[in-house]
Amino acid sequence: MQLWKGRFKKELSKTTNDFNSSISFDSRMFREDIEGSIAHATMLGRCGIIKTTEAGRIVQGLKEILSDIESGKLTFDPDAEDIHTFIEGELTERIGDDGKRLHTSRSRNDQVAVDIKLYLKKEVVNVRELLEELVKVIADKAEQYSDTVMPGYTHLQRAQPITFGHHLLAYAEMFLRDISRLDDCLKRMDEMPLGSCALAGTTYPINREITKELLGFDRVTNNSLDGVSDRDYCIEFSSVLSIIMVHLSRFSEEIIMWCSWEFKFIELDDAFSTGSSIMPQKKNPDIAELVRGKSGRVFGDTMTLLTVMKGIALAYNKDMQEDKEAIFDAVDTVKMCLTAFTPMLDTMRVIPENMRKAAAGGFINATDVADWLTKNGVPFRDAYKATGELVARCIELGTDLESLPLDEYKKVCNVFTDDVYNAISLEYCVSQRTAFGGPAPENVKAQAERVKNLVNKD
Repeated sequence: MQLWKGRFKKELSKTTNDFNSSISFDSRMFREDIEGSIAHATMLGRCGIIKTTEAGRIVQGLKEILSDIESGKLTFDPDAEDIHTFIEGELTERIGDDGKRLHTSRSRNDQVAVDIKLYLKKEVVNVRELLEELVKVIADKAEQYSDTVMPGYTHLQRAQPITFGHHLLAYAEMFLRDISRLDDCLKRMDEMPLGSCALAGTTYPINREITKELLGFDRVTNNSLDGVSDRDYCIEFSSVLSIIMVHLSRFSEEIIMWCSWEFKFIELDDAFSTGSSIMPQKKNPDIAELVRGKSGRVFGDTMTLLTVMKGIALAYNKDMQEDKEAIFDAVDTVKMCLTAFTPMLDTMRVIPENMRKAAAGGFINATDVADWLTKNGVPFRDAYKATGELVARCIELGTDLESLPLDEYKKVCNVFTDDVYNAISLEYCVSQRTAFGGPAPENVKAQAERVKNLVNKD
């Protein structure tokens, strides 16, 4: 059934129908399409645009269709143009002419807009909940390993001592920002476009506030042209999903490195690893690698949406049918990645002794040597130069700063005393970084508690 057949004398070719059809992907919005139609019919009845008895039959028919789809009794017609056409055609077949009154003062342009918004509002909440679960796991791990010393890196070079808990909480902060972005996105998305019709509203005495309340929107759209042609919310949601994937991909990269033999900071659980078809010793971090790889897919979805919308004059254009597959794929991919990533992180085994060994071998307490000299009256630039000479001497002798004899220290600067050894102990170095946001164990525990309180509050 084509809703627009009256203008045309020829039947639509199968090739054109297949190319034009969106039922294969927009059928996932059947609940939202029916929800929107029930609200619309209810409003028409309350406003006297159709009889209340007609509205009642429409609503009942739609509820029965919903039940039949959910139970599997009713399947989608692959030849239908879209989900809207399929639902309306099925309704008319079941209740007769009353079904034809449903589309009064409505266009598929504002109908699809409200469907997508209803669908994506739910998905924003779903993604948010998955992120909260991940943040809780991170906070628990951070608390557990709040005093586990490891090297902190810049340029992928060992830089300064931190704790594993502190490192993990950096990702918690990223994902908390993502949650706030989802909240902001949802606020802007929470506008109801139904009533905009094709582009210019309607001459029927509709009440958009009734429909807004029935569908649970915060407000109605202010401009009918924008109401049907806006897809900013798709682009914004996809952009947030892309940033989430950036963070997941960075985390995945570190997990991939950490579980390699070159680092061996962690070991992934067997349930979240795979092997090699030819090398029996291999244990591959496939989940982390797939998450890293799928980030590009979500970025591509965002670019698709931007490109589709960039050259479209007002109002609705058929190009906009391309929005659904892109945003649906982005949502599906992120949900799938979070569903796999969180239990992988939760079950990984941490190897603190390997982290401590790596921290000891990289001269990452060199800054603390310079700080010790500075606190004992040596200008920082002189202290920096002296410490560099000490590192060079350690390399010559094949030792580290903690093991270098005091007479070697004094050859470089006679200010050094035995007190320097306590100051450059890795555990002491970390414990003294008590400034807010630093890696001292008590800081990490407090920040982990703060993070858990934030997500539990939500």
